[in-house]
Amino acid sequence: MKRYLITVAKILTPVAIGVSVLLTVGFLLEPSIRYKYWYLCLAYLLPPLGKESVIPIGVYGGDFTVPVIGKHVHISPINPAVMALSVAFIDSVVSLFMVWNYDLVKKIPLLGNFIQKVEELAIKGDKNYAWVMPLKFVGLVLFVMIPFQGSGGVVGSILGRIMGMSAPMTWLAVTTGALIGSFTIAYFAKLLFSNILAGISLLIIVVVIVVIIKVWRESK
Repeated sequence: MKRYLITVAKILTPVAIGVSVLLTVGFLLEPSIRYKYWYLCLAYLLPPLGKESVIPIGVYGGDFTVPVIGKHVHISPINPAVMALSVAFIDSVVSLFMVWNYDLVKKIPLLGNFIQKVEELAIKGDKNYAWVMPLKFVGLVLFVMIPFQGSGGVVGSILGRIMGMSAPMTWLAVTTGALIGSFTIAYFAKLLFSNILAGISLLIIVVVIVVIIKVWRESK
């Protein structure tokens, strides 16, 4: 009975924490951005949108014209720190759920098939994951931090499991990478929207860094 209760608690606790925190934050925001915030948080949970698209949309604010009806619409921006913390929090809670319930999640039809596919690719040395393995904790932080497709809490937790990292260390690596990556994207987006020239210059630097990392990964 005790084991059953622990299993149920491990399933329900991350879900309860995630839902309650995101609902609370939404209600604390101004009504003009409350639903925008919730929609973006929900969109981040559903592929294919990642932090590189959800966070800039949240940070963006201004007027634009709807082509179909020709109507002017004002979009209120969400504080970059709020967006960054929220997206990182989602990755962190998802990772907590994964590391606590890994074997159980593998039995879920669609998600279980996805986990098995990632495991097979990582074990076979797929180029998207092979570079993470030798770096262990640091590699996992970098993997989650850099906005590659599918580099969030789910895949990060799978890689941590494959590398033999403990559940707490896997969760810590995913959370750290999510925080660094989310804040970087959020404040880069704010700079880009407020100062186009400075934003473009920074974007060029980021692209160069990404290209260097990609070349290094492929060479390894």
